[in-house]
Amino acid sequence: MKFSSIKTQLIFFLAGYALFLSIKDKDTAFLLAAFIAVISCVSTDSAISYLKNRKLTLAESSIISGLIIGFVLSSDQPRWIYVVAAVFAISSKHFIRIKDKHLFNPAAFGLFSAIILCGAETQWKGTYLWYVLIPAGLYFAYRVRRLEVIVGYSLTVLVLFGAQAFIQKVSLLNIFGYLSYFYIFVMVIEPKTTPIRPRGKMLFGIGVAALIFILTAAGVKFDVELCSLLALNSVVPIFNKLPK
Repeated sequence: MKFSSIKTQLIFFLAGYALFLSIKDKDTAFLLAAFIAVISCVSTDSAISYLKNRKLTLAESSIISGLIIGFVLSSDQPRWIYVVAAVFAISSKHFIRIKDKHLFNPAAFGLFSAIILCGAETQWKGTYLWYVLIPAGLYFAYRVRRLEVIVGYSLTVLVLFGAQAFIQKVSLLNIFGYLSYFYIFVMVIEPKTTPIRPRGKMLFGIGVAALIFILTAAGVKFDVELCSLLALNSVVPIFNKLPK
């Protein structure tokens, strides 16, 4: 692990943020849950990689997936659910692939699978602390060249949720109070499962935000953020064929 690597920097940020939240909220259960998720992701990734290549490896991406699962899943549920989410997350990375690239955001796939199959509950720990997540998120988005995703997402949120706020006669500032900043600045910008061209990146951000709005307005009960992200992941190969 080299600190100049963006993956290493993200690991340190997420681990530090988890420690900060645990101390602030006096929540050791959250740290334990995150640790279980990380160990489960790393173990699963190493085992599958060994079976495929006969080499033991430690992928930084598996640590990141585990940390994300720890942040999102509620820490007051059975620990085996974290293992299930981890197994589905890493398995999707290895086995659901198009042109030698995994299709779905691994953490999102694992989380959504655990919700649908096991009735897992989410908490999105620390997702509303914008003063931490926006500066860090913009840095990471810039480093992985996904600022267009953020721009597309933000403009769509302002238009759709802003119109809704106007109709309901509530303050536009209310929109920013319930945005999931962890989701936006950590999960949505994941580079391997988002488009590679500027136009595709912009459309991806627009699509995720628009689908969240539609599903929320329709009263969908399951986690609309994860569903929307996975749905747009599935059309990334199409976005990648668009001209620059």
